[in-house]
Amino acid sequence: MAIFCVEGGHSLQGDITPQGAKNEVLQILCATLLTPEKITINNVPEIVDVLRLIELLRDMGVEVERLGEGQYSFKAVNVNIDYLKTSEFRKKSAALRGSVMIVGPLLARFGVGYMPRPGGDQIGRRRLDTHFIGFEKLGAKFNYDTESSFYQVEAKQLKGCYMLLDEASVTGTANIVMAAVLASGTTTIYNAACEPYLQQLCKMLVRMGAKIEGISSNLLTIEGVTSLHGTEHTVLPDMIEVGSFIGMAAMTRSALRIKNVAYKELGIIPDQFRRLGICINCEDDDIVLPAQEHYEIESFIDGSIMTIADAPWPGLTPDLLSIFLVVATQAKGTALIHQKMFESRLFFVDKLIDMGAQIILCDPHRATVVGHNHTMQLRPAVMVSPDIRAGIALLIAAMNAKGTSYIHNIEQIDRGYQHIDTRLNALGAKIKRVDG
Repeated sequence: MAIFCVEGGHSLQGDITPQGAKNEVLQILCATLLTPEKITINNVPEIVDVLRLIELLRDMGVEVERLGEGQYSFKAVNVNIDYLKTSEFRKKSAALRGSVMIVGPLLARFGVGYMPRPGGDQIGRRRLDTHFIGFEKLGAKFNYDTESSFYQVEAKQLKGCYMLLDEASVTGTANIVMAAVLASGTTTIYNAACEPYLQQLCKMLVRMGAKIEGISSNLLTIEGVTSLHGTEHTVLPDMIEVGSFIGMAAMTRSALRIKNVAYKELGIIPDQFRRLGICINCEDDDIVLPAQEHYEIESFIDGSIMTIADAPWPGLTPDLLSIFLVVATQAKGTALIHQKMFESRLFFVDKLIDMGAQIILCDPHRATVVGHNHTMQLRPAVMVSPDIRAGIALLIAAMNAKGTSYIHNIEQIDRGYQHIDTRLNALGAKIKRVDG
């Protein structure tokens, strides 16, 4: 098990380009199962979770070719449905939460889908009801084996219908959309997620021949077609990585240029960082961050404490709450971080408290942060990364700390950030990857 050895206190300088969006590409890869024709995907981040899903597709019989760095082609001509019943499939798919999105395409094209309970980050309860209730509304029969934790859905022919999702789940919406595009008749999905990831999936499906209206809204209307054809798709820059780099610049008082960020797709993210007092300039499609000795958290108009909370798009993505929390530890002022979606995602704050951060964990969903205003650096510490986003937040904290910190379980960080140590070291960071 590898460890990050981080020598903190160094400022960064230079340009960095974000990788392709992890949350988008997991959906796009699953959508390749919807057609026997060739699909080419560009800007694929070669991170652990993505490579695991590509390997899983290859094991299922999909013809996969790596055309170049970040470019792959997929041809799902001879998909082996029987492989879904093997112990090897159960083991591999259970290790990756994004693998649940193969069920919708398999159900639509082959009339059956199997899936063990998926893994991923342990950040609280992440139910799959939305996915399977949607499939049932389309006419599928659902069965869950509690002993083996194995899901199964079957349908001879899916039929379009109206449905109101019980939550605006991104993966749930994606799964249902991929099932509905080959259903007979018209499907209307209300309370659909509308994140840029989902918009990208819908746009790709339309290029493949699907008929989808309402893209970018929470009301999708899908007229089913009999088949889909191949296409080429380019993945957006990862907005979570963009936010992570903004946080790093603030915590290390660095001047950075984040290149080709697809600024119009970032939504509320830049303005939320500005509310923490961080100066963010946009030049063409780059974000330019000047070195700041101090940044001050705004208050609301009535003088009350600033609250940073996650919400369905176009609200703030929950994947960035850990970044906002750690950035607030060195701001001037106080902020309340409210993580509404996952009840275990803030539990990593005990590591930050050990490093000298002033944080009160109010309950599993809320933490109050009193910033140091860069008058006191955090102390180095030995830490364990509990999940992808907390892991990168701990790395940012270690880059601020005066001294050497050690982060264990960095495989969690590798699941979401490609060669993060190499890329940051090129900007002046001091991060060593050593065997544990």
